[in-house]
Amino acid sequence: MRSFIAIAIALGGAVATQHGTADTAGAARPGGVAEARALAPAWEREYRADPADSLYRVARQTLNEGNNRRAAQLFEQLRRRYPDSQYVPDAMYWQAFALRRLGGERDLRTAQSVLQEQIDRFPDAPSTKDSRTLLTDIQGTLAKRGDADATQRLLDKAQADTARSARSCANGDDEDSDIRVSALMSLMQMNSEEAMPILKQVLARRDACSANLRRKAVFLVSQRPTSETESILLNAVRNDPDADVREQAVFWLSNVHSDRAVAALDSILRSSTDQDVQEKAIFALANTGEPRAFATLRDYAQRKDAPGELRAKAVFWLGQHAGRDSQNLAFLRTLFDQTDDEDIQNAIIQAMSQSRGDEANKWLLDVVQNTKLPVEVRKKALFWAGQRHSLDIATLIPLYSKLDDQDLKEHFIFVLSERREAAATDKLIDIAKNDKDVEMRKKALFWLAQKNDPRAKQLLMEIINQ
Repeated sequence: MRSFIAIAIALGGAVATQHGTADTAGAARPGGVAEARALAPAWEREYRADPADSLYRVARQTLNEGNNRRAAQLFEQLRRRYPDSQYVPDAMYWQAFALRRLGGERDLRTAQSVLQEQIDRFPDAPSTKDSRTLLTDIQGTLAKRGDADATQRLLDKAQADTARSARSCANGDDEDSDIRVSALMSLMQMNSEEAMPILKQVLARRDACSANLRRKAVFLVSQRPTSETESILLNAVRNDPDADVREQAVFWLSNVHSDRAVAALDSILRSSTDQDVQEKAIFALANTGEPRAFATLRDYAQRKDAPGELRAKAVFWLGQHAGRDSQNLAFLRTLFDQTDDEDIQNAIIQAMSQSRGDEANKWLLDVVQNTKLPVEVRKKALFWAGQRHSLDIATLIPLYSKLDDQDLKEHFIFVLSERREAAATDKLIDIAKNDKDVEMRKKALFWLAQKNDPRAKQLLMEIINQ
């Protein structure tokens, strides 16, 4: 989950720190997040006995008030006046933070120098992790403005030594992974041709240590489609040992929106032996909205050799996207008549209930009255018909006298109790008073007792007083 949060924040241009420091992306935007408070991160400490304590507090308050220029000056002043203070590492971070908010090129270069000095002088300071992330963000901004040196630094970060990354991961430290992702994201926004080979190298790794980095990489690959995008993601789906990487690669394929992406998803659905991946492929195919994708789902829904759960998923998504392909509803009706699998029939009923129009109403009522079908299937159709507000209660009520099964009649009474129309209550009262089946009268009374309707209460009192 954290990887994604980090990606989402980065997409918005924020400085994603591991400890929840304030967003710095809006530094140059009037009324933006530059005026937000710089909330205290988990690593920030108080040193009341430190001679720089008072100055540090004033500087932090100034930063929180949005006076970034003055805050940067005060943090600089603290460094010069109290070089041995315990506050120096944090003051350097906040000085750079304030300068990043200001956003000018000179400010960014100064912030870059301050952060690099802090990282070099105080590598073990608690604030240094956030400093590395902030430094990468600043370098990304400078690179977008044409700074060749900053661009090279981003490339160096993105191409960080694999062994070093493995060591930090083995120690439970994901800092390198987050910084590399931030660097890669900046490169992708500038020049995807330079970033794509590095992403391919990341996705070629198979060690468990780099799984989190690979999950982030599949997202980045999908954001700037190239001639290689589909093949890179498909390779991850087929060959990556990490289940989350495979599933995310399938998901992001649906956002590529190309014939090759649809073909890749088709291939995954037909050939994969991982049902979780296949389920993601079904969703992804539907999400593309492409006619070929819906044709693939229709074909899969008919396959008797495919797992029933996956066929039902295909049916569900065909129904959800019926408005995007006119063939979907006609196909579902035909499949319903051809199959004797109750799970598939129930999935089709639910899918049909999501579609609009009188045609779906009529189809559901026909299913309810079809005596050749299992009672449970007919009950399912009755329930979903009753849930449709487009089905007029005057059309539904006459159905009761046509039902030939006691379970169906009992279910009909429940469905009526779910409707709010006065006519539904009237029919329940009629059943409670006049039905020849005592059990049906009891059921109607039970559900009438649940309604906050004066007529229902009156009937109950009449029965009690008889």
